[in-house]
Amino acid sequence: MRSPRLTIIVPCYNEEAVLPKSAHVLAEILMGLIQHKQVNSESKLLFVDDGSQDATWALVKELETQLPVVTGIKFSRNFGHQNALMAGMKTACPTSDMMITIDADLQDDPQVIPEMVARFHAGSDVVLGVRNDRSSDSHFKRWTAERFYGLMNRIGVQLVPDHADFRLLSQRAVRALLSYQETNLFLRGIVPQLGFPTTKLYYRRRPRFAGVSKYPLRKMLSFAFDGITSFSIAPIKVILMLGVLISGGSLLMMVYAVIQGLLGTAISGWSSLMTSLWFLGGMQLIGISVVGEYVGKIFAEVKHRPRYIIETDDYTVTQQPALLDSQRVHV
Repeated sequence: MRSPRLTIIVPCYNEEAVLPKSAHVLAEILMGLIQHKQVNSESKLLFVDDGSQDATWALVKELETQLPVVTGIKFSRNFGHQNALMAGMKTACPTSDMMITIDADLQDDPQVIPEMVARFHAGSDVVLGVRNDRSSDSHFKRWTAERFYGLMNRIGVQLVPDHADFRLLSQRAVRALLSYQETNLFLRGIVPQLGFPTTKLYYRRRPRFAGVSKYPLRKMLSFAFDGITSFSIAPIKVILMLGVLISGGSLLMMVYAVIQGLLGTAISGWSSLMTSLWFLGGMQLIGISVVGEYVGKIFAEVKHRPRYIIETDDYTVTQQPALLDSQRVHV
């Protein structure tokens, strides 16, 4: 019986500073797995160039000549990290029995990849890489992460705390994932919904050895907001409750004003009037903005535009049937 075929998918956006080292580290791990017959000899290390403006793609082409396991695909422009992951999985899925996604900066520990493969052999379709601590993060980043995961759980989104996009998925799990057609992707929320046998693998996150983060605070906040609005209408419900509370407060103030008028103690005040108007006007603008965000997402979904456009595709492997669950080698 043949060994399962693995594809390690690495999204890249302006990663020329880290790519040479990352490629050699990941290639060494992959070739070790091949040598020990844990994966098929045609397993690949697939780099997805997400419209980089530097020499990332040139480095991928150079690495293809140096390392036989390296291959790549190139987007025509920048389509975003989540779309790069989906493109890599869609490209590899027909010929791969399992796929691992990991960022190019290798802050997610690549040395746990062999253990991920072992858990696939043991029957897991989904292996989630989960950070075992956040001591390397700033206090602000730890606090915001805790608030985000807590909020998502309260509104019913099944997120795994401290899990990002470092994971292994079997071919059938990827096929199920690819059936999700929404334009606004939030894979951290979708993957736990797949329902296949899942295990968590804990690791210690390492500092970035070169380059700069592609997720500054602004992008992180935008990513979090997309996650909330892609999976829940809780913000609209919050606005509804605020509207009810404000309306109730207005009625109480109206009763109070009538009583003060009957008693002859009413004091007319420009400041209180303007403050009320500004408050209500602000709440209306917030409400309109949140509803507009959902309308905008609907607008993007109904157009059915492609998630990405591939300019160059170097991924070529021999087509072989996927392993059945009963054919997995249990270790």
